Amino acid sequence: MRRLYPTIFAGLLGLSSLAQAEKPALEHVCPPSSDYANRELAAPMIQALVKQGLDEARIRALLDSAECQPKILESIARPAEKTHTWATYQKIFLQESRVQKGVEFAHTHADALARAEKTYGVPPEIILAIIGVETRYGQHMGTYRVVDALATLGFDYPPRATFFRKQLQALFELEQRAHIDADSITGSYAGAMGFGQFIPTSYQAYAVDFDNDGVIDLVNNPVDAIGSVANYFSEHKWKPGLPVAARAHLSGNGYEALAKKGYKPSFTLAEARQAGVTPVSCDGRFASEYCFDLPDTTRVALLDLQGTDGAEFWLATDNFYTITRYNHSRLYAMAVLQLSRQLAEALESGQ
Repeated sequence: MRRLYPTIFAGLLGLSSLAQAEKPALEHVCPPSSDYANRELAAPMIQALVKQGLDEARIRALLDSAECQPKILESIARPAEKTHTWATYQKIFLQESRVQKGVEFAHTHADALARAEKTYGVPPEIILAIIGVETRYGQHMGTYRVVDALATLGFDYPPRATFFRKQLQALFELEQRAHIDADSITGSYAGAMGFGQFIPTSYQAYAVDFDNDGVIDLVNNPVDAIGSVANYFSEHKWKPGLPVAARAHLSGNGYEALAKKGYKPSFTLAEARQAGVTPVSCDGRFASEYCFDLPDTTRVALLDLQGTDGAEFWLATDNFYTITRYNHSRLYAMAVLQLSRQLAEALESGQ
């Protein structure tokens, strides 16, 4: 599979990782005229693109066409992700209709999913869950023109302007190298595109031509999207065969200090047990799909979530952390994990 670039960029995926606004939305408003082509901060970007061989007239035409979108400034200042709990995530993402759509997608693209697992070591159900959570298998890829979204945030949203101008520059580069029409392509309010919602720098870094047709297309080609999601996970250190998380039993109050350490694994299972936290075992004594029996040296994190049935405690491994590299939210990662299990069960039962 040919990659667009061999270098791995530090581009981030997911809206919760991008939406870090601390000021009210009203402090960031669209100016009377966008005029992005003539903004002072546009000049170095245009110069850099021209040096790469891109057409200056085309770049200026795209910037001239871009319009500041007030709804984008409102959305990034008040991200829905900040208001959700695990209970609301469960209701949104763990739906039977999403599972059924995923099963249909899996049957249609069974060969690509199997090849992705063989190539990158990422199970089909994880790839399916990512695409299912992000876009309902391509049904909802976003309605904002990406050039509008990135110009709005790159020039009229100071808290993350540098980051989004980098994404805008990458979008223009992709037009030449990935056959993307930067004038018409649509995506999320943060400029994410395609089945797996890749932002432009992640598109450059991790997208692959998984069907070897000479074009890397994450918007119209689900096979490329499957391979690219798997590649993203592989590059972010997914460990084949390592369970993602297990439900945890608590004894005493030692868990409180561990829960404050965040979702990046930072202590061992032995240390967890010393603090009174033990994972549900898969030795047959418990009828649970969220279990593991791993060495005491395994690094884990403790998650304290409020679900629809009350408090939940989980021990999460490095593979859980890898899911959060796609979207920096423990709730997102848990939704992906549980949707993946629902999908795996449905596929195993012959649905």
